[in-house]
Amino acid sequence: MLYFSKIRIFLIIIFTLLISYFALSNFIKSENGFKRNINLGLDLQGGSYLLLEVDNNPLIVQKLQNKLIEIKKEAKLKNLTIKNLKIENQIISFETEERYLEDLNDLFKDQKSEVNPYYPQFKTHQLDLELDNDKFYIKFSDYGLVLIKNSSLDQAIEIVRRRVDELGTNEPTIVKRGNNRILVELPGLDDPARIKNLLGKTANLTFQFVSKKTEESFGTDKLEYDDNENEYEVVSKRIVLSGDNLIDASPSMNNQTNETVVVFNLDRIGSKKFAKATKSGVGRQLAIILDNKIISAPTISEPIIGGSGQITGNFTFQSATDLALLLRSGALPAPLNIIEERTVGPDLGKDSIKAGIISLIIGFLFVILFMILKYKIFGLIANSALIINLILLIGILSIFEATLTLPGIAGIILTVGMAVDANVLIFERIKEEMKEEKNSLIAFDTGYTKSRTTILDANVTTLIAAIILFFMGSGPVKGFSITIGIGILTTLFTVYFIARLMTSIYIIKNKEKANIIE
Repeated sequence: MLYFSKIRIFLIIIFTLLISYFALSNFIKSENGFKRNINLGLDLQGGSYLLLEVDNNPLIVQKLQNKLIEIKKEAKLKNLTIKNLKIENQIISFETEERYLEDLNDLFKDQKSEVNPYYPQFKTHQLDLELDNDKFYIKFSDYGLVLIKNSSLDQAIEIVRRRVDELGTNEPTIVKRGNNRILVELPGLDDPARIKNLLGKTANLTFQFVSKKTEESFGTDKLEYDDNENEYEVVSKRIVLSGDNLIDASPSMNNQTNETVVVFNLDRIGSKKFAKATKSGVGRQLAIILDNKIISAPTISEPIIGGSGQITGNFTFQSATDLALLLRSGALPAPLNIIEERTVGPDLGKDSIKAGIISLIIGFLFVILFMILKYKIFGLIANSALIINLILLIGILSIFEATLTLPGIAGIILTVGMAVDANVLIFERIKEEMKEEKNSLIAFDTGYTKSRTTILDANVTTLIAAIILFFMGSGPVKGFSITIGIGILTTLFTVYFIARLMTSIYIIKNKEKANIIE
């Protein structure tokens, strides 16, 4: 029926005013109230675009080194003699005596092997084994490599997300691209060099004692200082403590030296390790190493037993902040290489917004003009509902703090067309009913009722397509699907509540007119 109860009218008005408040908050600067705004995407406000590639080669070598240690341990437990154990070109090789061939072969090909796990669902081991005379050659199987690469990519995305989130960028886009690439879009970022530096660091932190030896040997490494490549230290390969034991890090000022430092806190296990190492290492230098570069190598004057410490170096407050950020977010499983980068300037974004708004206004004006000329007062009602529709759409986008992109603006323009289409269907159906029904109230109510199925079918199918685009697409495609999806819901609300309410008020007051709609 065209009649609306007072409580229904009240709820429609309250809902419309509430959503409109959030829409207007985008245009009114105020520090008071519950303020929500639409965020602008990379193509509208500018920012940075980075395509990163995971370099898995160092990770594979590291995994092989760990596997080499497992092999040595297992062979020792089973009293199997192996010799010339080494890694070359991502292949582990070793020699043995003929009497151990069968046992070693079983060690790797047994489905219950701990050294070489078997995956029943894929009918393959983690490692492939080749035997040439008395020499074994071991490498990761195809599926073993897939597992490593997938795991490293997922971990890398999570670490990148943590680092980006700490920068305070609104609505960053961080998505997987292929098997080993990550797409990063950072709207509004005004310092692309900083994010490149942050994402390019693996941030593998270790604490290792400076060796008493002056030359590199089997148990030591020769490492350069981060701020001076000509200065180096020979450090022990034994890692006293790693970044895995850090639970927090932050920049601070040393009151005694007035230097900027990075203060860190350790977990329970790390606290015990650090206390033990510093207690036995009083008087020795402890090198603090980040990505195989020495940050500093202070001399331990007393045991550090509180589970916290500080990293000194030639830090500015910005560099200390960035280092703390890297340590908090954790180390990348593998290095990231920047293979493509673009910077979108804010001027380009402003031009895009201007062009989008102009196209929206032009389209909107043509629609309004057509509806008024075609349907007179009912065209005016449809236009009023259309304006409210746009306000509601902007309001809901604001509530969810959605990101608006150029495709999103296109979605808003398309929503205008779909909203008008629904009203046209209704009015044309009413015209048909008026030819057979003299009572205008019945004709209008029947017109709304009979057109409902057609309008719902058209909008629901479009809504399903928008939902599929949202879950299957990314970036701009998602922005388009969001505006279309919300636009469909606001269209149905304004057509069957706002426009119908205004229509019912007019019809009831003018029900005696013969040609109420032409």
